[in-house]
Amino acid sequence: MQSPAPEIRAWPALWSLVIGFFMILVDSTIVSVATPAIMEGFQADIDSAVWVTSAYLLAYAVPLLITGRMGDRFGPRRMYLIGLAVFTVSSALCGVAGTIELLIVARVLQGLGAAVMTPQTMSVITRIFPPERRGSAMGLWGSVAGIATLVGPILGGVLVDSLGWEWIFFVNVPVGVVGLLLAYRLVPKLSTTSHSFDFLGVILSAAGMFCLVFGLQEAESYNWGPIAGPVSVWSLIITGALLFTGFIVWQRFNRREPLVPLKLFRDRNFSLANTAISSMGFTVTTMSLPLMLYAQNVRNLTPTEAALLLTPMAVISGALAPFVGKLVQRGNPKYMAIFGFSGMAAALFWLAALLRPETPIWMLLLPLALVGLSSAGIWAPVSLTATRNLAPTLAGAGSGVYNTTRQVGAVVGSAGIAAMMQARLVANGGTEGAGQDAGYAAAMGESLLLPGAVVVIGLIAALFFARPEQHQVWASDSPPSVGASRKG
Repeated sequence: MQSPAPEIRAWPALWSLVIGFFMILVDSTIVSVATPAIMEGFQADIDSAVWVTSAYLLAYAVPLLITGRMGDRFGPRRMYLIGLAVFTVSSALCGVAGTIELLIVARVLQGLGAAVMTPQTMSVITRIFPPERRGSAMGLWGSVAGIATLVGPILGGVLVDSLGWEWIFFVNVPVGVVGLLLAYRLVPKLSTTSHSFDFLGVILSAAGMFCLVFGLQEAESYNWGPIAGPVSVWSLIITGALLFTGFIVWQRFNRREPLVPLKLFRDRNFSLANTAISSMGFTVTTMSLPLMLYAQNVRNLTPTEAALLLTPMAVISGALAPFVGKLVQRGNPKYMAIFGFSGMAAALFWLAALLRPETPIWMLLLPLALVGLSSAGIWAPVSLTATRNLAPTLAGAGSGVYNTTRQVGAVVGSAGIAAMMQARLVANGGTEGAGQDAGYAAAMGESLLLPGAVVVIGLIAALFFARPEQHQVWASDSPPSVGASRKG
């Protein structure tokens, strides 16, 4: 087989893919700063508005396992282009939605498009970059993930203030068109393999995810009690847990081709990295919303002013991005990951303590700067740890699993933070839009303790990362051919 030319084909392909990857991750967090404007525009309560994010994350997470396999079967280039087209069209539908229900439906379509796209980026990296150069590529991929989740609220604030909340979706249309053209031209055609799809596994995982997320999301609204007839919050959560258990058992005994090859988890680093990235997905999805609500409803900042609080995070994370990939390739990524998770936990507990009506705004920037520094030390090291030992034949499956666990964390986080904020508002007697309301501020600060505690799980996982071998070999002793054709 012929190895790809390292800098001529692999890097342009990767850059064209991360444009779309950046866009779909921005959409995971961009709505947080627009939430008050969306609530006002549709006269919706906070629970309905949170579903604008939760619906996207849920539709994003559920199909990832099978879309990773579809990339192996039909080609990552083809699947990426299909996903990006769906994402771009649904972004336009979000902007023209006339009711919050229609907006939620359009966000579901957006999430489905994102689910088709995401595994293809990581799969391409694993297949066209040999292990000795994969660290730099994965560093770029991980840094894009980190920067996108931080840039989302900032971009959202500027667009909401200048053009209206609809433009947080309309802006995706021209970017999506450019991304389609670049990917069509630059992403090579990779070899495909035949797969049988585990439809029972898809049904079990999708049903389990829906029951769990809906139960958590609506728990406070129904006072953790009955929802309709025999259905209660706790019955939904328990049913979700049982369905996930059934899913795992089915993967173990599926004699054909399981949706999740459990042999992936024989690699200690893959298992631990999935745990770590799930906690990070939870954290970055949940941390912005309490802060944005505090800034706008307690400190009376405009959406742009509120979003600019996150500037230190984005600037620091972006500035460190070029260096992170090189560092993790040369040394053991474990130590950088430990630093990143430790700093993230400390920053969130610090920020939680500062969310009071009288806190000077400049003091909030200090823990937020630490969040940016810490984020840079998490994404690339954890991504490289997860994928370094993956054989090309497992690239799609491994990418699908890794992205799914990240999004599972994000989905559960989105549901969990809604329940946490509602519970703390009740406990502190805070009311939405109450201006200098100490109870509201305290509720938002206490809500930040949730992502602060969850990110500690990532720290514990990172402590047990095994030192990777310095030189890994491909299953066929060379990377798979990317082929001369640009078609398909």
